[in-house]
Amino acid sequence: MSDWSLRDRACVVGVGTTAYGSFPESDAYGLGADALQRAVEDAGLKPEQIDGLIVSRIPSFERFAEVAGLNPRFTMQTPVHGRFASISLELAANALACGEANYVALVYGNNGRSQRMNYGGGDATWSPWGMTSPGALHAMMWRHHMNRYGSRSEDLAHVAVAFRKHAILNPDAVMREPLTVEQHQAGRFIADPLRLNDYCLINDGGVAWIMTTPERARDLRCKPVFVSGYARRDTYDNSSTFHPDLWHPALQEVSREVHARSGISRDDLSGLMIYDNFTPTVLFALEGMGFCERGEGGAFVRDGMLELGRGRWPTNTSGGHLSESYMQGWALIAEAVRQLRGSAGERQIPDCKALQYICATNCATSIIFRN
Repeated sequence: MSDWSLRDRACVVGVGTTAYGSFPESDAYGLGADALQRAVEDAGLKPEQIDGLIVSRIPSFERFAEVAGLNPRFTMQTPVHGRFASISLELAANALACGEANYVALVYGNNGRSQRMNYGGGDATWSPWGMTSPGALHAMMWRHHMNRYGSRSEDLAHVAVAFRKHAILNPDAVMREPLTVEQHQAGRFIADPLRLNDYCLINDGGVAWIMTTPERARDLRCKPVFVSGYARRDTYDNSSTFHPDLWHPALQEVSREVHARSGISRDDLSGLMIYDNFTPTVLFALEGMGFCERGEGGAFVRDGMLELGRGRWPTNTSGGHLSESYMQGWALIAEAVRQLRGSAGERQIPDCKALQYICATNCATSIIFRN
């Protein structure tokens, strides 16, 4: 076990989320400000106590701070990619450990649905084959997995079905109609072999977290959720195409490091939050992080392994990007906090003590939280 100096040195003490859907009367600033207000109230803080700010997907950190009435001494704006949800949290934890801030607000606002935002298309040519969307690239990665390991399209259905079952228990989820394996398989292709229900949901919405140190958390409203460990490995070769290793070596390194840093083993985990922009990403994450052997992700999820009440590691209990809403990782971390507080309602994981967040991209990251 590693004696990591940052273990449990930061914690999440407030979360706020808006409704998800189409809200053309608002924008990224308004959605983010709404989520932040809810997070501040959840923590039992006053806005003037916030002295750190990290924003994502919001066009201007300066304008947002003005809208929110903040004058922090530590401010950052991250790129818009979803991998920066976990990176933002790590940056906040580092800032708290260094004394750069006492209370950091992390805010995400996205009005992509009402603005009819396309993730890809136009001039966004990311590969020598002319593919212009991340969906097409993930389709190629899954085809590679099928050819290499004998995986099937039906394997992906079990991911989508599990997360839809969880979304039905979540009153804030956008997609709450039941979904079966047969319905998944009957869905139209978007980029063969990926079908309609293999894709995440673009919606308007906002998410905010408040982070501080354990010492300051003692005086706040809710029990803190501790950041016990985090790790990251970047892999930029083949970034403009698909990575033939599916980020597996990087994820293996992240897995070893995050468990050693946190002092929490895989067997100690109560559940998982996995970045699910597309269904194959979940299987890449499970294989890379050692929950199953390489190439066996499809078999691993077939018998309800990801489902509440059935599986060893219930995953994306809010419905995730596939059925709750695509908030680019931010809402998954909010769900982790609510689970560890025991406030997730019908979708609560019994006796939830530790959760792992995993993001399988060319910036592979993982965070382990405990209560």
